[in-house]
Amino acid sequence: MACRAAADSPQVTGMVFEPFSEVEPISSSITKASGSESFARTDYHAECEAAINEQANIEYNVSYIYHAMWAYFDRDNVGLPGLAAYFKESSLEERGHAEMLMEYNNKRGGKVQLQSIMAPMTEFGGPGDGDKGDALYAMELALSLEKLNFQKLRALQAVADKHGDAQMSDFVESDLLAEQVDAVKEVATYVSQLRRVGKGHGVYQFDKTFR
Repeated sequence: MACRAAADSPQVTGMVFEPFSEVEPISSSITKASGSESFARTDYHAECEAAINEQANIEYNVSYIYHAMWAYFDRDNVGLPGLAAYFKESSLEERGHAEMLMEYNNKRGGKVQLQSIMAPMTEFGGPGDGDKGDALYAMELALSLEKLNFQKLRALQAVADKHGDAQMSDFVESDLLAEQVDAVKEVATYVSQLRRVGKGHGVYQFDKTFR
């Protein structure tokens, strides 16, 4: 048994952990870091940092559009309070995602860089515009946004994989992509239901499900 243990020892396999010598380069970099540099940053590539900032901007833009939808359906001459409440909640959810990404950037030692947000439209296919009606038009737009966001999140994970950042990849997959798949399915179901009910009394009944 002693001979076998010796054969499997770290000295034989070469797997020797020498903490003081191995930590020296890291310790030196911390000592030399200025007060404007993050002490927490570890193997966080600049492209990953930029991609996280970009995704936060995407989430804020989607949130802004949903906020505009809330304001539209909350009008007295539109009168769909259920949809107004749904899109207000959706706006808050997307903003929460943006803040989650910002918190992650700070946690990894990056710098949050907020970007400009485009002004959203104020009209969403009113009842007199075409055959869809405003409820279906808005929900189809929401589905398009959710599917686009799914694509953006996959691209974000690809950046993490490109630089071998397993932790970032896990964050995107577990905290964002999994939920995004559910969101696409949910909104797709609402689109199907609105296509069935048409523009009249059915929309009123559909709206009641969100009150």
